[in-house]
Amino acid sequence: MIKRILLSILDFLLFSNLFIGICAAAQGLVTYHLLHVPADKYILAFLFFATVGLYNFSMLLAKPKDPGNSPYIRVRWIFSHHRLIISITLICILCLIPLGLWYLSFESKLLMAFTGLMAVGYNVPFLTLNKQQIGLRNIPGIKLFLIALVWSVSSVLLPIVELERSYQINISSAETLLLVAKRFLFIAAITVPFDIRDLFQDKLYALKTIPVILGEKKAYIFCQFLLGLYVLLLILFRQATLGDILALTLTIILTGWLIFKSNIKKNEYYYFFYLDGTMLLQYLALILFAWFPLQM
Repeated sequence: MIKRILLSILDFLLFSNLFIGICAAAQGLVTYHLLHVPADKYILAFLFFATVGLYNFSMLLAKPKDPGNSPYIRVRWIFSHHRLIISITLICILCLIPLGLWYLSFESKLLMAFTGLMAVGYNVPFLTLNKQQIGLRNIPGIKLFLIALVWSVSSVLLPIVELERSYQINISSAETLLLVAKRFLFIAAITVPFDIRDLFQDKLYALKTIPVILGEKKAYIFCQFLLGLYVLLLILFRQATLGDILALTLTIILTGWLIFKSNIKKNEYYYFFYLDGTMLLQYLALILFAWFPLQM
């Protein structure tokens, strides 16, 4: 009975996309922590609601013909709770309106408008190719980089732009570029296993994702390569404290191990809780290591 209740709660958090929203806010907190500035609660709220709203919108837009017979637990759950998902999405939109209008600077509004258009354009077929309507996801190899770019811009550039415009805190271009590059590599690495899981489905729908282009084995190697680049940047350009470097390095090692252990046969909880959860784990590890007075 208790196990069933806990599983129901987990299903709600994961499949309503509230958990990925928490992970987005956590990535924003990682940025503030590494910059050694107080977190802006309005930016964190914006990241949370924007992520939940966009993910739910994408799922609703990609509704299959017969969701009740989908092989994916997530799809079956979402469309068996269709009204709940729509309600959560509408609440997110209503919360984003005052946050965007009143608490974001003009530059941040432009940045988020651009990011939002990219995110929506991923699923919405607004391009024409060979007399067929396609979205950005149909462009060969772009899916991975688009997702990583959207996450990097929202969780790194947005806090930095807002710090500079509203709080007059100057962040150097070099530090900004380094943070964006590392975030991009990390998000890209944990995105690839999702595409590997959907390899056969993507082939069926003619989606040229990285695993479809490279093959399953090379895609796993590509993930480890991305994480290796992250650690290399972390060590070569040491702008963080020793505690932060150790925390991030350990989470990257754990992420690499989780990716190595992932495969098509793993259930969806492995991907949506463990792999996505590494985004939350990064912040928790930083906080844990901040208790220890380690210096460079």
